Amino acid sequence: MKQIDCEQLVQDNRQICLRMERLANRFMETEGLTAVQGHLLLYILSKGDSGTSLTAIHREFGYSKATLSNMLKRLREKGYVRVASCAGDDRLKLLFATEKGEQVRAFLETAIRDVQQQVYGCFSEQELRTLNRLQKKLLQNLCVSAEKNIRNQKEESDL
Repeated sequence: MKQIDCEQLVQDNRQICLRMERLANRFMETEGLTAVQGHLLLYILSKGDSGTSLTAIHREFGYSKATLSNMLKRLREKGYVRVASCAGDDRLKLLFATEKGEQVRAFLETAIRDVQQQVYGCFSEQELRTLNRLQKKLLQNLCVSAEKNIRNQKEESDL
């Protein structure tokens, strides 16, 4: 039996991420959005009248707050998102989709569905279940590894 090349697995995963991003960017470009901006806007749209915060988006997507702030600035400049102060806490800023954001909801949902079909359409239901299970396992391993690194860094800084 042939040995599995883990380095190749890592490289393949990187290529998958990059190519999926490029594909999704091509689908979104007609509205002047990137794939990440499209996903962020859909998330904001899903929050409706209650809105959402930068911190909530950070927790959901895992991007740094600085990166998210920059992406959200672009969405505001393009007129898709607006910011409002929270009624009970002026320090907290809530993000809401604008009317322009609402107008592209169907486009975003269709574009994402089309990308998913193009990427996953060749897989059987069983293969998708297996892929999903393995990805969740990989993500769990990465979370455990990240937690260990944080603990180790804290211990080193306490010395």
